[in-house]
Amino acid sequence: MSNLFAGFYKLTQSERLQKLAEFAGLQADDLSALRSSLSAEQAEVMIENVVGRYTLPLGLATNFLINEEEVLVPMVVEEPSIVAAVSYAAKLARAGGGFRTASSEPLMIGQVQVLDVANLDEAAAKLMAAEDELLAAANQHHPTIQKLGGGAKGIEIRPLPDTPAGPMLIVHILYDCRDAMGANAVNTAAESIAPLIEQITGGRVNLRILSNLTDRRTARAECLIPIEQLARDGLPGDQVARSIFEAWAFAAADPYRAATHNKGVMNGIDAVAVATGNDWRALEAGAHAYAARNGRYTSLTEWSLVTLGEHGLETGQVTHLRGALDMPLSVGTVGGATKAHPTARVSMKILGQPHARRLAEIMVAVGLAQNLAAIRALATEGIQRGHMRLHARQVALAAGAKEGQVQQIADKLVALGNIRVETARGLIGM
Repeated sequence: MSNLFAGFYKLTQSERLQKLAEFAGLQADDLSALRSSLSAEQAEVMIENVVGRYTLPLGLATNFLINEEEVLVPMVVEEPSIVAAVSYAAKLARAGGGFRTASSEPLMIGQVQVLDVANLDEAAAKLMAAEDELLAAANQHHPTIQKLGGGAKGIEIRPLPDTPAGPMLIVHILYDCRDAMGANAVNTAAESIAPLIEQITGGRVNLRILSNLTDRRTARAECLIPIEQLARDGLPGDQVARSIFEAWAFAAADPYRAATHNKGVMNGIDAVAVATGNDWRALEAGAHAYAARNGRYTSLTEWSLVTLGEHGLETGQVTHLRGALDMPLSVGTVGGATKAHPTARVSMKILGQPHARRLAEIMVAVGLAQNLAAIRALATEGIQRGHMRLHARQVALAAGAKEGQVQQIADKLVALGNIRVETARGLIGM
């Protein structure tokens, strides 16, 4: 497929807005929301003790082909190089057909903590026998979700016989949230069944709260990159592919590397979450817990070398680099800041008003692309060269450069190899 946004970064901001408006069907009020964002009045009702607003840049990641559909991805982030890097990685993936994605049903987990239970096994059996009654109690609220096919779907019991507070029984309620992130609905359901759980078990309920380890609500992305696309600066593609594979293997084996490796994944996912008004903190918690689900913290992504040619025939030589990312992603497209924040509403419009599962699939593709961009840079030029080149503009701005001077000062800083505020101030004063 032809890339509708090739060279997008070369346009002026006004030209980008015009092209975006044509692509996404944006109206005057949408463009106004992109320029002015949140009003003081809107901020006042979103959180407490408001004294102002904090503005971050919103950029568009280009080149994304997801399940053969062109996608422009809004990202809100302050760190230079993230949008440029993920756009380039998406271009690499596009050469192999883009990203293929899938997602599970949007099942969240609500937890009810039961203490002072005489016999954990007996109490667990009684609760499972009363599953229908518990589900009915959980479904007393949020009728709209039930009309859409969601609501409480099942009960699971997890005995914890040896905790610092003594034995306890944890009741999981599996709740289909449809297009909502679902925190409020799940918490309400957990609270609704608490009295009935106490009655059935004779125990005492303490916490009633959702879990952010949403391992029933996952999304997956895969990509296949022809090795010739990876060649750069005199390095052949197969050598770059091998270096990327080795970098991933380091993260797979070592938690110290995996922590930074996975941070790269979340650089992309968090930026889309902020742009769309989703809870990036919940996504972070779920991602890192999922990375340690087998008892050792490891890489969220998986990279492998492929040696198959046309028609699946073995070639004996590396032909492609394959990447995959499978992780929990509890995101919503209705309710909360997705509707309350004017710029989040425009971001959803840019994405084509996706349902929650589609949004999760877009985000997991962005996470995989961001990871590819990071380990490719690490395995070839090193992370600092490209990053510091873009960071130089921030340094110039911090030193007091006027808008028309910023790029000129940044270029001089890069040429000097001294990207520091003091150096920039000296250049401004020349």
